Amino acid sequence: MILERILEDTRRELRRRQEYAPIEMLEERLSGAPPARDFSRALRGPGVQIIAEIKRASPSRGALNMDLQPAELAAAYASAGAAAISVLTEPHHFHGALEDLQRVRLVLDSAGLAVPILRKDFIIDTYQLLEARLAGADAVLLIAAALPNESLQTLYRQAQALGLTPLVEVHNEEELRRVLSLHPSVVGINNRDLRDFHVDLETTRRLRPMIPAEVIVVAESGIRTPADMRRLAEWGVQAALVGEALVTAPDPRARLRELREAGQW
Repeated sequence: MILERILEDTRRELRRRQEYAPIEMLEERLSGAPPARDFSRALRGPGVQIIAEIKRASPSRGALNMDLQPAELAAAYASAGAAAISVLTEPHHFHGALEDLQRVRLVLDSAGLAVPILRKDFIIDTYQLLEARLAGADAVLLIAAALPNESLQTLYRQAQALGLTPLVEVHNEEELRRVLSLHPSVVGINNRDLRDFHVDLETTRRLRPMIPAEVIVVAESGIRTPADMRRLAEWGVQAALVGEALVTAPDPRARLRELREAGQW
């Protein structure tokens, strides 16, 4: 299964990083970290807000835009009205890096843009939460399919204690039941089945009514066209995480504006 291969590589990469910089070193640096931005509040507003993603490749589609410049793309996204920016930091299958997130934070802060940043990765350990916080992330992705209940609960609480907003991702009813027991503020519905990477936007339509009204719902994967955004608006979804459609567009700003306009209620 693709997810298991990614998780094994994540565990291997994590051991390597921990040898280079022990967790105690990261904990010592936390006192100097600025306050995190409010990721949840950024997603509340009229219409379907867009979390614009920076990613070079994916296991299902291969190379998407290997030459992208994270800082420049982040500035383009922010200028086009992205509510938040997602940075894929997984190195082996998505060709991301934590340094990408650091560059994005730097350029946004330098421009006075208080746009929250999501670290999108396969988070399985407290160490990665500390990395995210120190790199400038305001939110982290926690994938229910990748985490047993105890680990999910622990990482959720630890993320909150660090000031990070957990975006907890589900892709079926069983995962959603597990996640709702955490009383999350933000739930992501992944339209991509992580077992075979098949995408079906109907996953969002099916699961959305099961989520309480006060919870922010983020649709993930398979959102490419204005018609997709209009469907999400009809279903009462508050935000869409869009990556491939933006990083492969000749003009990411124009594509983002087009999608935002289509998602207005």
